[in-house]
Amino acid sequence: MHDGDRPTRAKLALGAAAAALAVLAGLALGCGRREEPARTPVSTAAATATATATPARGRRPSAVTIAWVGDTTPGTTGALPPGDGRERYRAVAGRLRGADLAVGNLEGTLALGGASKCASPAAPATAAVPVSTGGTSCFAFRAPPRYARGLEAAGFDLMNLANNHAFDYGARGMGETVRALDRHGVAVTGRPGEVRVLRRNGLRVAFAGFAPYRWASPIRDLAAVRSIIRGAARKADVVVALMHAGAEGEAATRVPVGEETAYGEARGDPRAFGRAAIDAGADLVLGSGPHVVRGLERYRGRLIAHSLGNFHGVGNFAAGPVASLSGLLEVRVRPGGRVAGGRWRSLHLVDGGRPVPDPQQRSAKLVRRLSAEDFGRAAWRLRRGGRLR
Repeated sequence: MHDGDRPTRAKLALGAAAAALAVLAGLALGCGRREEPARTPVSTAAATATATATPARGRRPSAVTIAWVGDTTPGTTGALPPGDGRERYRAVAGRLRGADLAVGNLEGTLALGGASKCASPAAPATAAVPVSTGGTSCFAFRAPPRYARGLEAAGFDLMNLANNHAFDYGARGMGETVRALDRHGVAVTGRPGEVRVLRRNGLRVAFAGFAPYRWASPIRDLAAVRSIIRGAARKADVVVALMHAGAEGEAATRVPVGEETAYGEARGDPRAFGRAAIDAGADLVLGSGPHVVRGLERYRGRLIAHSLGNFHGVGNFAAGPVASLSGLLEVRVRPGGRVAGGRWRSLHLVDGGRPVPDPQQRSAKLVRRLSAEDFGRAAWRLRRGGRLR
């Protein structure tokens, strides 16, 4: 793992990004308008301005370390941690801050407004399975905007909004979420056509998030996936595709061949998506969605991490023996996409969803086995201690 100092965020540089995102956020403010996500892709050029670390003149860019964690819910109505929730991440914040770029999947909204999707009788049962269903099949997650401070303090640089809970409170809730994160220096990606480019160590790193929902870049439309990834590759030295796909629950640790379903929804074909993204120019594919860890696949020399499981929740994620196993994946990537090292750091969720290091390395052992069973010779193998081979 790279142990260099984390670059200081230039938060004022986010103004340009905020302007580009205002189109989507404005959906929440229009009186009488339908709450639908914007269809126009967000400008990559306008979204490029975030923290930059430039190497000394004449020095060639070396590599960038990316830390990825899975499904993250800062809190929700009736289950809000004290303050802004930063204490919940204390045991793992050092690892997130130690990476050049720390990225997670934000399951839910950071908002005060918007109408809950569960207010509709026809609301879909698209949810993380909670500890107790409470007699309902619909779950909408919302925490106040101040909980963005907890994500910033934990060390997150970017959150993926391509998932089934980013639109729990409609366009208004999503707009408030984006503005809350923006105020605290946390970038976003995942809305239709959106590519976010961040700079670290003199390298441009592009992120694009995909999920099977209308408010996200479409994971099931592989032609669109290729187009978005190709566009990202023209603007960046390293391209990262974030996927939210697959079945859910303790029985969903395996990556099947073909499309997966959950709650009556078609949730995409993770194998086909990962390979299509890499064929189009992605260097790294990072997954979330099943709420359990899944195996690591090698394709054309690139890494596909199919799921990191749950990272943080407050009583809203299943607390079974497998669902409580989590991970933090550190990957060091050189220009051109070659993996120069990394580590799977095993975590365990306690206190209803708080991540802590797991000295027993249970998730790494499980991922080592799942990788071999699902991908055979194409598995990306872990050495002792979770190190990537």
